[in-house]
Amino acid sequence: MSYRNLDVWKMARELVIDIHKMTLEKLPKFEAFEEGGQIRRSSKSVLSTLVEGYGRRHYKQEFIRYLHYAIASNDETLDHLEILYETGSLTDKELYANIHERLEILGKKLNMLIKSVTKGHISEK
Repeated sequence: MSYRNLDVWKMARELVIDIHKMTLEKLPKFEAFEEGGQIRRSSKSVLSTLVEGYGRRHYKQEFIRYLHYAIASNDETLDHLEILYETGSLTDKELYANIHERLEILGKKLNMLIKSVTKGHISEK
């Protein structure tokens, strides 16, 4: 099995791509490099942290620690998205709602994965 088989990795990857496009296509130019850069980095951090944590999955506590880091980066991404919307830099309400909902779901799935790993750690499926 590979990290690419994880639903949370697939969801995080789709979000990275959509957030990247959003920051370049939907934000004012000055914001694409300011807050847009921040949200791109935090969303990519979710993805890369999942990959690194998966590489350490044979060590239960290491894996769980990286999953917690991924949740923190996901929360940061959510906060950046809300700032962009509340300041009026992101005006597409439908896009905002879509990405916001997906980030919320990803956070819940990451929490469920932590519970699963904590209960019955299996390094290979």
